[in-house]
Amino acid sequence: MYRYDEFDAALVRERIAEFSDQVVRRTEGALTEDEFKPLRLMNGVYLQLHAYMLRIAVPYGVMNSRQMRRLAYVARTYDKGYGHFTTRTNIQFNWPALQDLPAILSDLADVEMHAIQTSGNCVRNVTTDVFAGVADDEIEDPRPWCEIIRQWSTIHPEFSFLPRKFKIAVIGAEKDRAAIRTHDVGLQIVRGRDGQAAFRVFVGGGQGRLPHIAQEIASEVPGRSLLAYLTAILRAYNLLGRRDNIHKARIKILVAAVGLDAFREEVERQFAVLSQEDLRVPDEELARIQTYFTPPSFADLSAQSVTHDAARRLNPEFARFVRINVRKHRQPGYAAVVISLKPTDGVPGDITADQMEVVADLARRWSFDEVRASYEQNLILPHVRLDDLHAVWTRLREAGLATPNADLATDIIACPGLDYCSLANARSIPVAQALSRQFADLDLQERLGPLRINISGCINACGHHHVGHIGVLGVDRKGEEYYQITVGGSPDEQAALGEIVGRSLPSEEVAPAVARALDRYLEVRLDGETFIDTVRRLGADPFRTAIYEPIDAVA
Repeated sequence: MYRYDEFDAALVRERIAEFSDQVVRRTEGALTEDEFKPLRLMNGVYLQLHAYMLRIAVPYGVMNSRQMRRLAYVARTYDKGYGHFTTRTNIQFNWPALQDLPAILSDLADVEMHAIQTSGNCVRNVTTDVFAGVADDEIEDPRPWCEIIRQWSTIHPEFSFLPRKFKIAVIGAEKDRAAIRTHDVGLQIVRGRDGQAAFRVFVGGGQGRLPHIAQEIASEVPGRSLLAYLTAILRAYNLLGRRDNIHKARIKILVAAVGLDAFREEVERQFAVLSQEDLRVPDEELARIQTYFTPPSFADLSAQSVTHDAARRLNPEFARFVRINVRKHRQPGYAAVVISLKPTDGVPGDITADQMEVVADLARRWSFDEVRASYEQNLILPHVRLDDLHAVWTRLREAGLATPNADLATDIIACPGLDYCSLANARSIPVAQALSRQFADLDLQERLGPLRINISGCINACGHHHVGHIGVLGVDRKGEEYYQITVGGSPDEQAALGEIVGRSLPSEEVAPAVARALDRYLEVRLDGETFIDTVRRLGADPFRTAIYEPIDAVA
């Protein structure tokens, strides 16, 4: 993973000192909350329903054991003993005291972590495929390019006050494991005509009250021109984007309003000017950054492990974990392990301080000191020997982290909802817990197969319900919490927005309604067909009928 240089370290320390003074002035009353708001947002601090919330950046999702231990320390010392991982691979602490924030940021800086650009109208934390450098279908590891974008965009004077927040994701394979088409800009590494890395560029994706799937604006931007092309996109957005209405300020609204062709023309005009500037990514700098992401010193192992296979035969519980939560590695004899943060009746994405320390131990001992946060609000040990899987599973099981549900019905993506967020209309957590209980049977989950259930507590869509195979949106109906269901969304290379299937339901009816939809799926699917495949073949009508007919009959 990349290590801070002297410029990173100095920048973070200077920002902490500046923010410390701002916090003192706020606590002494010299700054009002309105005056303090833009200052705290520049440092990842939100004001939620009950307390301030601190969002910490985890660039492209990569951490080491020392950083994970420091997060555990922060959770215990300054919070209520836990943290919450988000879909942008950041971690949030929901209960810090305002006066403690500078100390927290200083403690984080000691392990090369910060909260810069995790909020505000700027370029946010860049995300990528959690299996970058592990998957065998990559053209090139996208993480060095994520780091280049991070360095370029951090406190960029031109892009620190955009019309609205701006999110970028990068992948290095045809398979999209980072939902790039739901981003303001999505980048896919392709092989250019010169044989070098180039980028397929998508623009104008996003969710919220007016969701859009990003459209392809360029099919092959050379790597050396990437920063210039991104600058051109952001300049066009800065120039043409709306600032009079927060709900119409995202780039997705701009691209939809002017049309992709017109927006491309403005980007190309800006790009032509920028080509005269020195925004080229120097070959030597790219090579320097790539050295931080070279593969670990893998042992020369067989792709098969006698010990590993024997353990699977002897222990059905371990065998299920391997079947569901272990992913193939490009290096023979190794695997990647998904650590589910979705236990039955748990809060999706939450992890305790004790569990963080367990993960830190496992990463240091068995995964080359590396752990990653995923889009799905889980953690990944990316490089585990097959012969070590049983020991890793045993320790995870003892810590309550061995739920074998990766990519299954209870691997639910959910925002914190009305339990924390001042913007929410409804609670997400109780609905996620009810669904978790509804589908707790592990055999049933395996029979249902790959399934994404996403829950948002309001139309801002932080739970990405629009692109869930089944999406659940909390709405307010005259002061009561109701939930709208969508079917057929997808965040991958076949990205699609789900279709609203009918009227909203009270919270107690959501889990039974989803269960009926999935029962219908089991009735009508073809051999080998996943839920989303069935929806694409039949449309939403069979599932709409399953959801509402029993309710209508009773009514």
